[in-house]
Amino acid sequence: MRRAAVLAALILSGVLAGCATVSTQPAPDASRGPPPIAGPEAPAPAPAALPGPQVGDQRLPPVSLSDVPGWTGEDHAAALELVAQSCRERPRPELGYACQQILAVSGSSGPEARALLESLFRAEPLGQSGLLTAYFSPRYDVRFSRTGEFTAPIRPRPEDLQVEPDARPDPSRPGWKGEGRLLGGIWAPYDDRGAIEAREEQRPLGWMRPEDLFFLQIQGSGTLVLPDGRRKRAVFVATNGLPFRGIATPMRDQGLLPPDGTSGEAIRSWLAANRGPQADAVMRLNPRYVFFRMEEDDGTEPLGAAGIPLMAGRAIAVDPLFHQYGDLYWIDARAPSLAGAFPTYSRLVAALDTGGAIRGPVRADLYMGRGERAGAEAGRVKHQLSMWRLVPAPEFAGRGQGAPGP
Repeated sequence: MRRAAVLAALILSGVLAGCATVSTQPAPDASRGPPPIAGPEAPAPAPAALPGPQVGDQRLPPVSLSDVPGWTGEDHAAALELVAQSCRERPRPELGYACQQILAVSGSSGPEARALLESLFRAEPLGQSGLLTAYFSPRYDVRFSRTGEFTAPIRPRPEDLQVEPDARPDPSRPGWKGEGRLLGGIWAPYDDRGAIEAREEQRPLGWMRPEDLFFLQIQGSGTLVLPDGRRKRAVFVATNGLPFRGIATPMRDQGLLPPDGTSGEAIRSWLAANRGPQADAVMRLNPRYVFFRMEEDDGTEPLGAAGIPLMAGRAIAVDPLFHQYGDLYWIDARAPSLAGAFPTYSRLVAALDTGGAIRGPVRADLYMGRGERAGAEAGRVKHQLSMWRLVPAPEFAGRGQGAPGP
């Protein structure tokens, strides 16, 4: 999305995780990988061959879908539709035969869908447990001039922000995609959040409440509403290239919020209630800064890094160093650490997005949809996660798109 969520360093101590989603019109430049939630924040390409999940030196064998936790409670017809959409819009070559069979079917009932999925796929465990967070496409008020509470400018990409053309992922600089600038002919890191906010913006795209802009940057994109009801979409275009740092843990450690009260909703409420120098100091603990462009909002779901619309509740953001866009996964997330959270999230999902704080092989950010209700749920997701990658059943392995039936 965008939007990326806002999600391995977590903004809200792992609650909101900086997923970056993009506009409905992918931009041509992609130094990040997604159609740039606008361009220079594209993720590094995933490796051609991914290591299989292992325990010690032993690869974990695939299991039947019927054996993964939560499978019996799945909406199998909806799961089949997700697979069909993935096959149409982001097909994986190794799933060619399975996609061929699924796209030949229409209107399957739950039992029929379940039987078809169980016959075509196996679930390959991804090893140890990890973390599930969630993100959404927010909706915030905006003004076209600075007034009242609307004191934070929405900034376009600065003219001096450049991307080093030959930059490669650097593990010591998480989230860096080559962003920087030339100072006296020497390549240097770009300014951090505090330095950027200290500059007067000469070309503001609009004005927002500071805490709303901060959360918009976490999510990566969102809908902005003017007083007359007109709607615009803020679309990610670049970052300053600095690592994403969560603010929930320091807020908890400073006694600003209780240990189980660091949901996105709680953090945003605190920032709003303490708007000014105190809230600014907390937000500046995260040096990463996101720049936007503005376009018309057509009411559709945003595009993820894979370049296709995100399906609410069925799309996840992943680390492209370990996963490939279009891959299908079973997720089972339990043991929430935030008050008011749903106890479990078990469902079939597709890897369609990424984000600056999504790092590691068992790490996912679940896209919840658009608006306030989706945001309230997303802000409470911080669950222990197990993941399984869907692979062809042994009898269909190696059969590509267009291969004859058995």
